[in-house]
Amino acid sequence: MKEYITVGRVLSPWGVKGQVKVEPLTDDVSRFKKLKSVLVEENGTLTSLAVESVIFLKNRFAVLKFRGVETVEAAERLRERYLMVHRKDAVKLPKGHYFICDIIGMDVYEEEDGAFLGKIRDVLKTGANDVYVVALQDGRELLLPAIKEVVKEISLQENKMVVKLMEGMA
Repeated sequence: MKEYITVGRVLSPWGVKGQVKVEPLTDDVSRFKKLKSVLVEENGTLTSLAVESVIFLKNRFAVLKFRGVETVEAAERLRERYLMVHRKDAVKLPKGHYFICDIIGMDVYEEEDGAFLGKIRDVLKTGANDVYVVALQDGRELLLPAIKEVVKEISLQENKMVVKLMEGMA
């Protein structure tokens, strides 16, 4: 498992006082209100930025002001950077829920015969339920709904997911 959880991506500067517009990469946008600091990768090392304030735009984006980022130019240097938190500081998930970063890259096996299908390449947020995009060994993609009828087991320790393919999926 990764030590850090990605919670957002800086889209652009916002305003003239160094704020940045952030695309949340979390189900709960309001979690940004609780952030005291975030980590940003700069030149191969992680730098901590203290969060001074947060406002929300249409409940879809967060605007963050970081201590020490006072100008549009300073905010511009954060464009396209990912904002991370230590796993220990991440929100606690209910049983049976997982961080997307832990699901991506997971090996997927068929329940019936234990056959290796491929690796999860992406997770699509559809509203009703997530959909796992599995890169199959033959180069094709398989879309698996993240529902209990399909996903039978997830083991973070083994980096393994066991699924039951429904008729017409393969």
